Amino acid sequence: MATPDFILRLRERVGHDLLWLPGMTAVVLHGDEVLLVRRADTGAWTPVTGISDPGEHPAQTAVRECLEETGVHCEVDLLAWVGVTGVVEYPNGDRSQYVDHVFRCRYVSGEAHVADDESSEVAWFPLDGLPPMSDEHAGRIAVAATHEGPTRLT
Repeated sequence: MATPDFILRLRERVGHDLLWLPGMTAVVLHGDEVLLVRRADTGAWTPVTGISDPGEHPAQTAVRECLEETGVHCEVDLLAWVGVTGVVEYPNGDRSQYVDHVFRCRYVSGEAHVADDESSEVAWFPLDGLPPMSDEHAGRIAVAATHEGPTRLT
């Protein structure tokens, strides 16, 4: 997985200590389908996820990460949920925890494909026919797909 440069610079100073990072999940919908990626590191199916760069709004992160990882252009409809992940410990000993912003996004254009080394597969799945995945990610998809929030992000 590609680690952002700003995190590599932080790690030079703090070593493996716990970092609190802004993250996002983009639940990209196209009709009754959702865009998913199969992570290259774990083989797990997930929505598009990523870490916000310094000064980057999490909604911008959702759009950027979707394009970088899948070749799909999307627009953010709304913020569906904000939560905190558990502590993640990586194989090299780095520890991070994320405040996760779950955005419902809509497909705009592009053909879904593996666009970087973070995924081994990219595909559209029917909302009622998701591949096996963690309850955490399935819950994010369910919340984003059904959320009827009053605020539309522009």
